[in-house]
Amino acid sequence: MNPADTGASTIVGAAAAVPAVSAADSRMAPGGPGYRRMSLALFLAGVATFALLYSTQALLPLMSEDFGVTASAASWTVAASTGALALFVLPMSALSERFGRRTVMTASLAVAVTVALLVPFAPSMGALVTLRAVQGAALAGLPASATAYLAEEVRPRALVTAIGLFVAGNSVGGMSGRVITGWVAQEWGWRVALGALGVVAVACAIAFRLLLPAPKHFTPGSLRPRVLAGTVRAHLADPLLRRLYAIGALFMTVFGGVYTVIGYRLTEDPFSLPQGIVGSIFLVYLVGTVSASTAGRLVGRLGRRGALYLAGGTTATGLLLSLAGSLPLVLLGLVLITGGFFAGHAAASSAVSKTATHGRAQASALYQSAYYIGSSAGSTVGAMAFHAGGWAGTVGVGLLAVLGVVGITVLGSRAARAHSHTARLSNSVR
Repeated sequence: MNPADTGASTIVGAAAAVPAVSAADSRMAPGGPGYRRMSLALFLAGVATFALLYSTQALLPLMSEDFGVTASAASWTVAASTGALALFVLPMSALSERFGRRTVMTASLAVAVTVALLVPFAPSMGALVTLRAVQGAALAGLPASATAYLAEEVRPRALVTAIGLFVAGNSVGGMSGRVITGWVAQEWGWRVALGALGVVAVACAIAFRLLLPAPKHFTPGSLRPRVLAGTVRAHLADPLLRRLYAIGALFMTVFGGVYTVIGYRLTEDPFSLPQGIVGSIFLVYLVGTVSASTAGRLVGRLGRRGALYLAGGTTATGLLLSLAGSLPLVLLGLVLITGGFFAGHAAASSAVSKTATHGRAQASALYQSAYYIGSSAGSTVGAMAFHAGGWAGTVGVGLLAVLGVVGITVLGSRAARAHSHTARLSNSVR
């Protein structure tokens, strides 16, 4: 964890809300000055964010054994970080409206990587969960600020691709964090593994600050609560944004549940894989890197709703395949789940950025809040379902969430047709 976002990319009808690009447009575009530095900087920020946010996920079986707790209890080391991010992303986005995107993103990463160096020394599960919550709150300044920065500094036609690259960084971070911790933990334990990941995150944070170009199109906003509340109400009153927020939460419910529980399934019978191999399973995140970075082309061919249907169908197929008792089929299922999730996530977050014509940081923050609430719910409910009914229980939760995505997208299609019909009638009367 998007991390773009889960379910809508360009929007039918929202394109009108995006200012036309003139010949004098000084915003960044592929091949132009600063674009590569910006892309690399935000890619590294995405790597650090997802690596830290889900750093304990591949290590949950080891933590359960070390602290003597159940899978449900250990899952709180993931749910606490994502839940805190969901709670703090809106206030942090407000700070970015006042003090600048780059400033808030830099401060967020600085605090998060500092906490990452303290996490390995947690003396108890309670202390570990508390530190993880602090880390999630710190990281809250990054996702919404990053998408707002892109919406302001990148030309509209390049926005989906730019956000897709940021989400690709999320997928690489999620993958590398789990692979690194899996193999290091197998040799030296989970504490050393988390310490090593913290060092990697520090390097990413430093490179991010050195590479990211200073913003040229940022206009400071107000921190007055009444103004912020009005902006939030306006976003929540927009039916399209509400649908995108719900889609993001549901997609992330699937993803959070699957990847919180998969380590337990693969270390138990009939697979009984060692920790290092289980960590390497997360190499399937590379599929997410590709699907997120190509989301712009997918939406261009199929439209936003077509891309969401495809992403939902791919995710559901992967969930069903993962029920098999064959390891290759389980891995194929994970590939499809990952590819579908990241494609939908990149499509949705870019749609939020293009739909909002003001208060973009708040619009993105609301999406991120819904997204990470979905992650926390998926981690917790998925683990509870696994405890009650095994892997089939976790898959059942995921399929219900995908059904919700499809249902909301159908409602969006009907709303779009009704709006189009009303517009045609209005034009005919004229």
